[in-house]
Amino acid sequence: MIQNDDASLYRKAINKDRIAFETLYDRYEKLLYSFAYRLTNDASLTEEVIQDVFLKLWNGTNVYEESKGKFSSWLLTITRNKAIDEIRKRKRHTHEEIIDKDSLVQDEASVEEKIEWNEQKINIQRAMSNLKEDQQQIINLFYFKGLSQQKIANQCELPLGTVKGRIRIALKHLRKMLDQEGGTSHE
Repeated sequence: MIQNDDASLYRKAINKDRIAFETLYDRYEKLLYSFAYRLTNDASLTEEVIQDVFLKLWNGTNVYEESKGKFSSWLLTITRNKAIDEIRKRKRHTHEEIIDKDSLVQDEASVEEKIEWNEQKINIQRAMSNLKEDQQQIINLFYFKGLSQQKIANQCELPLGTVKGRIRIALKHLRKMLDQEGGTSHE
């Protein structure tokens, strides 16, 4: 019933209910952070992405429709899109930078975050290993390499509709497998 609870909390949060918003934040911040960090590999950029995602949620900028899927999937998609946008924006604005020895020191994730991400990663990898090979390839390109559906279609020499269908079916299978294992979507 967490899905119904999420939808109810979402409706309250966009109507500026601070407690509902804080509940959603507490429920999803770690999951979104680890997911965005996996895409950006940059702690400060990840923090910007997460802040923007929750700001959009508070302002009701992106609209969640319960009939189109789970709240957690919707939130992960917004996070993915924002992370990719930020990565692309930084690549456009990046010029030759002077490497400072202090910039070589990377912010490390806490031990708890690393353990949580490793547990989630193991569950996701186990679930992905049960997908068909073509679905694994497309999910990897889409979620972990950040390619657009059109670029995947071009690279794999497939029609765009086939790529969209495979992503949809693969996500459906992953969701089912992760739900059965007590996966990452309910934390």
